[in-house]
Amino acid sequence: MKKQQVDHVLRAAGRITGEKRFVIIGSQALHGSYPDLADEIERSTEVDLIATERASRAEWLNAIGYLSPFHETFGYYADPVDVATALLPSGWEDRLVKLAPGDTGGVQGLCLDAHDLAISKYAAGREKDRIFTRELAARGLVSQATLLGLLVQTPLDQDARERVRARIIADFQARSGRETRRRKPPRRRR
Repeated sequence: MKKQQVDHVLRAAGRITGEKRFVIIGSQALHGSYPDLADEIERSTEVDLIATERASRAEWLNAIGYLSPFHETFGYYADPVDVATALLPSGWEDRLVKLAPGDTGGVQGLCLDAHDLAISKYAAGREKDRIFTRELAARGLVSQATLLGLLVQTPLDQDARERVRARIIADFQARSGRETRRRKPPRRRR
């Protein structure tokens, strides 16, 4: 998805719920740290949103959710979620990144930091998440040291923590072993 499409979802979400702020926790959260990121890494068509003021209105987002007329018209949609949707390191709220200004109708998007997002994807461990985290490492969008530091702050049992640790290390070993030309990572926004 492009940033303009995320803006569109936020604008629609604000109109439907009256909310003025949403937390974006899925892969589209990368738009917070990397607003100019090429969109091939963000292949998902949903924007995972947490309503910050009135969580009870989150279900109203189904009006622009999966298989809604909004989704069928535009090809992307809002996915109402809550904080229990993703396993996140402690302190993630303090590391949220504001989505760059855009055409959101005054609705603010707060995005997971790229490292918190990566940890949640490593913890989920689905094939699509593994592809995503490999891309984050390969493009230099996250740091191995930061990820390993956040991993110890993530509520996982020891077996899961070791699996995630091994995946992080493998992703960065694959990155260093590639014989591709070095590209500078997109400029990070804070």
